[in-house]
Amino acid sequence: MATTVLVTGATGLLGRQVFDRFKRSGCLTVGQGFSRANPPTILKSDLEKPDDIKGLLDEAKPQIVIHCAANRFPDLCDKNPEQARRVNVDATRHLAELTAERNILLVYISTDYVFPGTEGEAPYEADTETKPPNLYGELKRDGEQVVLEATKKSGMGIIVRVPVLYGTANENSESAVNTLVDAVWKAQDENAGIKMDDWAQRYPTNTEDVARVLRDIVIKYLKERGQILKLPKVLQFSSEDRMTKYEICEKFAEILGVSLKGMVRNKEGNDPNASVQRPYDTHLSTKALKDLGIDVQTVGFVDWW
Repeated sequence: MATTVLVTGATGLLGRQVFDRFKRSGCLTVGQGFSRANPPTILKSDLEKPDDIKGLLDEAKPQIVIHCAANRFPDLCDKNPEQARRVNVDATRHLAELTAERNILLVYISTDYVFPGTEGEAPYEADTETKPPNLYGELKRDGEQVVLEATKKSGMGIIVRVPVLYGTANENSESAVNTLVDAVWKAQDENAGIKMDDWAQRYPTNTEDVARVLRDIVIKYLKERGQILKLPKVLQFSSEDRMTKYEICEKFAEILGVSLKGMVRNKEGNDPNASVQRPYDTHLSTKALKDLGIDVQTVGFVDWW
């Protein structure tokens, strides 16, 4: 009998790749979506409603849940903090409690923004104390905590932190990296005056690599289910490609054979008056994954594009 995997947020940038990877691996794969749901493959479920979460698990009957669904935009979290908490924390708590009751393996996707990113601190190990610099990071950290608490006795909850992601997108706006392609085209107007951050260090990571690693983690943990309480509960995956947003734009311009005449380097760092403060460098160490024997190689950024 095939293993059933449920992927929340299966219509999003990462969720689509995770769904495809597990499906191609021979699993019976069911997705969850809301505005872009497409039953019976992608079930419609509002994760802000506990009854919807229960109904989703009752219908899909998974052995594994990959929880990709989230409000992952820091500015949107700041604009509507109550809604962001319902999605990133409350829904995660309900899901974690229900999967724990049913002995379902839950993998929760978290972020590098749980760390402060203070200059000189990175790379961060998986067991480094978290100290989020903004509300988005706080909510994802709270999501981690409710998963670990709900699955403490069973050991059936895993946190996987990832940095900024890019990959195949329906629209460039789905990714903070993909959307920079649009900025490069706008910069063809020499009077555009686009200020692009050349301060914060980013590690753009491909969604196909993340999906592969998630599958390898699940295989490892199910294979060693008898020892699952001894396995690490917090893991991190990241590319080693280090660049600022401006440097990413430079690479896109080179690939496209265009200039950046309408773009200006911005090395000022955070505006102290901005509502969302960005970290300088939240590079994630992948040591915990390597210690498990999981391949952490990634596709080259320029090669993929």
